[in-house]
Amino acid sequence: MRKNWIAIIVLLGLIGWGVYDYMTKADVNPITAGESATEDDSVPIGLKVGNRAPDFTLYNLDGNEVKLSDYRGKTVLLNFWASWCPPCRLEMPHMEKFYAKYADKDAVVLAVNMTHLEEGKEHVKSFLKDLGLTFPHALDETGRITDQYQVIAYPTTYVLNAKGVITQRFQGAIDYNIMKEAYSKAVK
Repeated sequence: MRKNWIAIIVLLGLIGWGVYDYMTKADVNPITAGESATEDDSVPIGLKVGNRAPDFTLYNLDGNEVKLSDYRGKTVLLNFWASWCPPCRLEMPHMEKFYAKYADKDAVVLAVNMTHLEEGKEHVKSFLKDLGLTFPHALDETGRITDQYQVIAYPTTYVLNAKGVITQRFQGAIDYNIMKEAYSKAVK
């Protein structure tokens, strides 16, 4: 009986800590966390629908810089994923199909690998190659961007309009039809 009470107390403590951790991260203002408002200052930077997504700079597998703001003027599906994540694997062919069909309509998929949760970059490289993924990717090797974007479910996708404003957020895998609908909403 005593072991059950200890387990319950530990579980409640973990849940409490998780809620506290999530709530304190939600209060972080990206401008004071090192980001700057470079465009329309009337649109606040943040993670809610209607906010301009916080800018970041990461690197891809080739060592080239990938900056979110370089995609301004395009609708962006900003996808956070990992190679070991089964829903991510299911979603990626849909992402590739969307990218292939909508690239000429100023849309892009930017896939941010949560490299800090991987066993190594070689897993990322083989995942991209095995699935024939051609859209831009970036490596979050420290987890800083994953934390900044409050990614708690894998995959997570933010949809940004051409001004970099968040129009939708999805936790969990989405398919091609949902991507098409999200694109239509973002370009309105």
